[in-house]
Amino acid sequence: MSEVTYDVRQLKRARYAVAAVFCVHGAVTGSFATRVPWIQEHAGLSAGLLGLALAFPAIGASVAMPLAGWVSHRFGARTALRGLLALWTMSLILPSLAPNLLTLCFALFVYGATAGMSDVAMNALGVEVETRMKKSIMSGLHGMWSVGALIGSAAGTVAAHLGSDARLHHALAAVALTVIGLFACQGVLDLQAEPEDVAPPRFSLPPKSALLIGAVGFCAVFAEGASLDWSAVYLRDVLDSSAGVAAASTTGFTLTMAIARLAGDAVVDRFGAVRTVRVGGVVAALGGLLVVVAPHPAVAMGGFALLGLGIAVVVPLAFAAAGRSGPNPSQAIAGVATITYTSGLIAPSAIGTLADVTSLVVSFGLVTVLACGLAVFAGVLRTDGRKVTPVAPAKIP
Repeated sequence: MSEVTYDVRQLKRARYAVAAVFCVHGAVTGSFATRVPWIQEHAGLSAGLLGLALAFPAIGASVAMPLAGWVSHRFGARTALRGLLALWTMSLILPSLAPNLLTLCFALFVYGATAGMSDVAMNALGVEVETRMKKSIMSGLHGMWSVGALIGSAAGTVAAHLGSDARLHHALAAVALTVIGLFACQGVLDLQAEPEDVAPPRFSLPPKSALLIGAVGFCAVFAEGASLDWSAVYLRDVLDSSAGVAAASTTGFTLTMAIARLAGDAVVDRFGAVRTVRVGGVVAALGGLLVVVAPHPAVAMGGFALLGLGIAVVVPLAFAAAGRSGPNPSQAIAGVATITYTSGLIAPSAIGTLADVTSLVVSFGLVTVLACGLAVFAGVLRTDGRKVTPVAPAKIP
């Protein structure tokens, strides 16, 4: 990449632009999630077949994410993000058009592949802005993703309540989000490869530098996936809660995650990534322990809220650490993203399988153990934005 010097005003503009991109990315996910029941009914699928289809976004993302670095190197960071984000926003249209299982699996594979590639591209640019600003911003960027998901979910809830056709809803949302995304991409850093720069491989296994970092992200995303999908079931089946109280536990978990991510950058700047994740791991483990021993729904709800608070900043910090872990930040970020996507894919089914063999209490005992792993292995995220040598632009695909 050519060396370009950016002043403070330009970096602030780039930060806000990337934040808007994260928000758009999250809004697509929120828009899709609220209309899954409509898509299931339209495709005529049982719960089991729907579960099979919903594995394909993660499969598509895991397959395609390593390609993102090559695309950014070939076309430049801004152009690559613009194209990949537009593919992702427009792919929102596909699932609602699928009339059966086969076409839905294909649509969700494309949906996941474009999600994963745009995810890597925007995180790589976020890491570059963070490095140049010499202050933590990644937690806030992921917080903006959560804000976007909440906005998309709210709009989808209204559309579902009005009984609107998901094909029309998603078509309108896709067009609007594509326009907003393309406008936001105008402000991101325009990094270009030099002719002599070696292009990263189109497909590759995660680099060694990403494995330990990815393992920490794996623990956090496993706890996130387990809590999102099973918290309401846990309160209903284990603590005999009402449907409303059970649903509130999931809301509390997502709310604490969103708030913690938005406030996380100030904490990371004050205490550093390693100390923040270690304390977060202790908080998450305490939350998991409260869930396991809870005699009353209120205690379990508090436990799930603490779980969300403790794991909130781990994935953003894992991406930031990956971006500084080697000569090819996008490849390292893709590696960490692949590991975390895999964790998100297997967590819900792993919790269910273990619960069938033992109980949900034992399943969340496993979540508690993994949360302890965050505190133990937080040292692999040792990158302080104020102390690390900035990543050379020539090495950013």
